[in-house]
Amino acid sequence: MLSEDCIKAEHPKTGFALSKLLTRGRAVGRISLHFQIAGKSLFPRQRSVMSPHYDAIVIGGGHNGLVNAAYLARAGKKVLVLERRHVLGGATVTEEVFPGFKFSVCSYVVSLLRPEIIRELDLARHGMEILPLDGTFTPLPNGDYLWRVNDHAKTRREIARHSPLDAEAYEEFGKAMHELCKFVKPILSMTPPNPARLSLDDLKKLLFLGRRFRRLPDRDRYNHLQLMTMSAGDFLDQWFETDALKATMSASGIIGTFLGIRSPGTAYVLLHHYMGEIDGAFRSWGFSRGGTGAISNAIAAAAREAGAQIRTNAPIARILVTNGRAAGVALENGEEIRARVVSSSVDANRTFLKLLEPGSLSEEFVEKVRQYKFRGSSGKVNLALDALPDFTCLPGRGRHLRGAISISPSMEYMERAYDDAKYGDYSRRPYLDIVIPSLTDPSVAPPGKHVMSCFAQYAPYHLCEGTWDEKREAFGDCVIETLAEYAPNIKNIIVGRQVVTPLDLEREFGLTEGNIFQGELTLEQLFFLRPVAGWAQYRTPVKGLYLSGSSAHPGGGIMGAPGKLAAEAILKDWKR
Repeated sequence: MLSEDCIKAEHPKTGFALSKLLTRGRAVGRISLHFQIAGKSLFPRQRSVMSPHYDAIVIGGGHNGLVNAAYLARAGKKVLVLERRHVLGGATVTEEVFPGFKFSVCSYVVSLLRPEIIRELDLARHGMEILPLDGTFTPLPNGDYLWRVNDHAKTRREIARHSPLDAEAYEEFGKAMHELCKFVKPILSMTPPNPARLSLDDLKKLLFLGRRFRRLPDRDRYNHLQLMTMSAGDFLDQWFETDALKATMSASGIIGTFLGIRSPGTAYVLLHHYMGEIDGAFRSWGFSRGGTGAISNAIAAAAREAGAQIRTNAPIARILVTNGRAAGVALENGEEIRARVVSSSVDANRTFLKLLEPGSLSEEFVEKVRQYKFRGSSGKVNLALDALPDFTCLPGRGRHLRGAISISPSMEYMERAYDDAKYGDYSRRPYLDIVIPSLTDPSVAPPGKHVMSCFAQYAPYHLCEGTWDEKREAFGDCVIETLAEYAPNIKNIIVGRQVVTPLDLEREFGLTEGNIFQGELTLEQLFFLRPVAGWAQYRTPVKGLYLSGSSAHPGGGIMGAPGKLAAEAILKDWKR
């Protein structure tokens, strides 16, 4: 918008009269200003860089950002989602890496997505379909295997083959974990209270949790306290004796953390993954038909139907702050977009330390954000195959290939994998979580071909020597070599390979240090401590700026809860 001073400086004879037609410093949208005197242009045509004003701008088109936008739009707000990449989904994305082969490049299985989100956004109508993942197959170096399936009776018989005592314990363990999941489940849909400044609403939440904890049987209270403080390995040692069973189950306790199976606090992460549910059944995992990107696309369709606008290829340079309040965003192309509220679904590091101008936050808050732990610890190898892997312990094609394949033969194997990472190197024999989604969903690969996803841990973001760009292919080779020890034909059937390192996760998907949960799920970074004590209710020290990604409670995974809870906080503040 032209100011009075600008007009007078250029045209002193006419500026005063024309200035009455204009309003100083006020955005008027995209307006072309064109004045004429005696048929001649007084000013060249000028176009404002300002875009239409929105109620809310959501930074990031990952699944949490899209959930956040959908709920805001359903409440009647004018919402704009801005995604840096060319495709929606963030880490919940499907991409055709090789012609005809569609990969869930990062996140690859689903079960934590909150049932209320699926129901309220009617995601099934928008194309989301979850296909069950049939159990976990663990090949062993001695030629044996452990194969747990969704059929409880068959799993019990399989465990009894290794240990009759463990078969009995597995029954009791399942019941205990089910009760703990029932206790924790409501917390996933709760805005954390602030113990330092208890409002009446916060006090009600703490009393609710306290009463529910007191109503637990003594054994469940004891198990819950153990899960919050113990290591996954030590917790499982109390239940089982079969090494491979404990190793495979403990793997759920280290995913997304730079910790080992013997590190205190990993037992809770085990519970976090155990809470996965499909159709109300805990510990149920599945594939999304069309890859995990289909989940993001379904949420995006629900958001658009509610009126939200979504733009891709729209990288943000900074969050605009006026008089201590978020006022919109500036894109890297110079475009400025104004909004009453900015909701950031990118992680706490990027939101507070990269997108905000220095001085927008107190030094105390900035220091707390810097102390927030990311410490990426995993990588991914995606393979295009022209045949199926043939495992020595169970040759041929079979149902064991339709579930998860876990390279976790022993507790010592898992701990030694962590030893490599502790000293700044990727694991020479990594823990691998492998799935072949094309067996369940043939649409993701050409006829007769397959896609294989290999999640690998450990792959520390910080290397003691060299860079990830230098070591990417060596890491990929290491994963293949490890798998070949159990399925020797794997090297001969690979027709394409994509290696995703922690550095790639940071550069391409915006995950600081490559942490897949936007911050570790450790005890000091959970509930009312996530991401910063006193600021766990999705609001931030900058008024009008909210955090709606996995850096906020309840954390990572394809869950959607942070996006929904942040939308509820925004709408609550709007009513005020």
